[in-house]
Amino acid sequence: MNSFDVTGFHFLNQWAGHVPILDGVMAFIAQYALELYVVLFLAAWFFLPRKEGKQRHALFIMGLSGILALLFNVIIAHFWFRPRPFVTLARGTFTKLIPHPPDASFPSDHVSGSFGFAVGSFGKTAPWIQVSFTVLAVLVGIARIYTGVHWPTDVLGGAVVGALSSFVMWRFSSLLQPISRWGLRLFHFGDYAGVRR
Repeated sequence: MNSFDVTGFHFLNQWAGHVPILDGVMAFIAQYALELYVVLFLAAWFFLPRKEGKQRHALFIMGLSGILALLFNVIIAHFWFRPRPFVTLARGTFTKLIPHPPDASFPSDHVSGSFGFAVGSFGKTAPWIQVSFTVLAVLVGIARIYTGVHWPTDVLGGAVVGALSSFVMWRFSSLLQPISRWGLRLFHFGDYAGVRR
């Protein structure tokens, strides 16, 4: 294992197990990022102005970017298996706060999906959406190291995969307009605001 990963891992993980409140917050973020994102997506979808269709289309692309990032990770892990910190490091040299199977560590699925969501929002949605998704993505990356289940380069790699996935999805976003318009029609948002059922 390279020195950057070992040093970076211990820099964050050394704080685990000392402050119960911080441990609880980090463990929650590391384990329940998906549920937190569901809340953010729903808040953005329903709190945006009713006539706002472009930003709701962006939310759809953001979601697909996260899914595509996970698919990329499956391919990467198939060709390169990297063991997790709690498998590689000697007992007593780290603190593992959350349960996790000893599957492929690189890249982080949680971070890949998180940055797929976040980067997909850049320049396409309201500032509060961009900031909230990005802050959570960064916290997820930190939490995955803090809780002892990922190396720093797993997180960095995940961020790159997420950003790349977002770029790919936005390149083909126009082809997905019919699907997002169906969602707008269903909830009477965008061009369908005020239209009777």
